[in-house]
Amino acid sequence: MTTLKELMNWRYATKKMDPAKAVSEEHVEAILEAVRMAPTSSGTQPFEVFVVTNDDMRAKIRKVGWDQSQITEGSHLLVFAAWDNYSADRIDTVRAQMEELRGENPMLSQYYENLKATYLPRDEAVNHDHAARQAYIALGFSMLAAAELGVDTCPMEGFDSDAVDEIMSLKELGLKSVTLLPLGYRQEGADWLLPMAKVRKSKDEMVKTIG
Repeated sequence: MTTLKELMNWRYATKKMDPAKAVSEEHVEAILEAVRMAPTSSGTQPFEVFVVTNDDMRAKIRKVGWDQSQITEGSHLLVFAAWDNYSADRIDTVRAQMEELRGENPMLSQYYENLKATYLPRDEAVNHDHAARQAYIALGFSMLAAAELGVDTCPMEGFDSDAVDEIMSLKELGLKSVTLLPLGYRQEGADWLLPMAKVRKSKDEMVKTIG
């Protein structure tokens, strides 16, 4: 059985994907399920994920995405788009779903009222940044799920978010794109990064124990 450490060593930010190899819909669905099941602050899940397979749209996104070839060479492009802001309606929808599955609970109701009292007065940019961080949690889960299935990925922040929002009409949905994740398969012999050693800080540099 492959260990988590082995999966993390196998995956890398794939720079060259093989356009002749498509990720199966079954594998895409499994990756999306990992996104759906990822934890988020207060269970709000304040983002949406768009699965883009349309060639024309991916070509447009590539033009505003630093011409990164994986956007069009992978078979699927996931666009993580976070809420532009928290609102009473959005938080009430989260609470309603909780109550539908768990039943009405005064403590639960008060929790989300407190959440509104905290979030709604805050600046829109602060709330969007908070929502974006929740999307990044799900991004991490999606990359590990992909690695388990032998699917390559490359998380991307190198793109013009406003341009992607315009291409995908995200503003009208109250969303802002925060990261892209192409799905595909590494092109052996063509990816300059593949043979290179994985470079990470040592444990001593990264981890500090306070006892």
